[in-house]
Amino acid sequence: MTAMVTETSPAPGAEGQGKRALITGLHGFTGRYVARELAACGYRVFGTVVPGHGDHPLDADVFAVDLLDRAAVAAMVEQVQPDVVVHLAGIAFVAHANAELIYRVNIVGTRNLLEALAAQRQQPSAVLLASSANVYGNASVGQIDESLASAPANDYAVSKLAMEHMAQLWSDKLPIIIVRPFNYTGVGQDENFLLPKIVAHFRKAAPVIELGNQAIARDFSDVRMVADSYRRLLVANVAGQTFNICSGQAHSLGEVIALMESIAGYQIEVRVNPAFVRAKDVLVLMGNNEKLRSAIGAMSPIPLADTLRWMYQA
Repeated sequence: MTAMVTETSPAPGAEGQGKRALITGLHGFTGRYVARELAACGYRVFGTVVPGHGDHPLDADVFAVDLLDRAAVAAMVEQVQPDVVVHLAGIAFVAHANAELIYRVNIVGTRNLLEALAAQRQQPSAVLLASSANVYGNASVGQIDESLASAPANDYAVSKLAMEHMAQLWSDKLPIIIVRPFNYTGVGQDENFLLPKIVAHFRKAAPVIELGNQAIARDFSDVRMVADSYRRLLVANVAGQTFNICSGQAHSLGEVIALMESIAGYQIEVRVNPAFVRAKDVLVLMGNNEKLRSAIGAMSPIPLADTLRWMYQA
């Protein structure tokens, strides 16, 4: 299967020729795909990783930086002097146990980065900050667009909304773009996340899987579509705006299980584990991507069945 093809895709190497891209969270799930996308378009990709993680020596363009270390962040930015920035680093797991760390990393870490970027000699042309569709909370509308009032229902979502508001303090100094990705997945995502967990059970031919609330439905995108959208927003001249990153379709857990049963060729027993049911879980989360399409041009979201098959066969 091939990744999304778009009408506005540039010639390989043309778009980012001679430009320096900084990706925070470079070795994270999303960071790897964004790096691949930007490198294919000619950018020289720099990145940050969490200090002490990984056994291999870092490349010259990769910096082990704690975003909570203000001086280290400033030194890294001064050395890189990025033309474009994609800020992905942060705690991305909604059920993360350490609420204090969620707030510190997602808000203070982002502030340290923005402060350093605003202080550099040459301003970047675009600074993309990854927020989350979780900021919408338990929305009762069919499709969520960017005009819907936020109503975060967990610490992770509150931290992301606070990050968005904090970033507005820098909007007169930096060309900030906020993205609110809905759920997305792909090869390499941690099994802490729902779809990789389900796929892993089918890859092992497990007879039983324990899940939480099967009534939840999510707008699942392919990580390759997300990376493509981020890259295209960097050159879309949309500073100061917020965009949903989504497919515009929602799939229930039951539908996901049925797709995987078809791909794997067997039926699995689903048991509800009360420990996986969160009291304030967002039941249906489905996005409207009209604003995104108007900014970057035609999109062809990858069908969820194709994404699941890619993950299953990897």
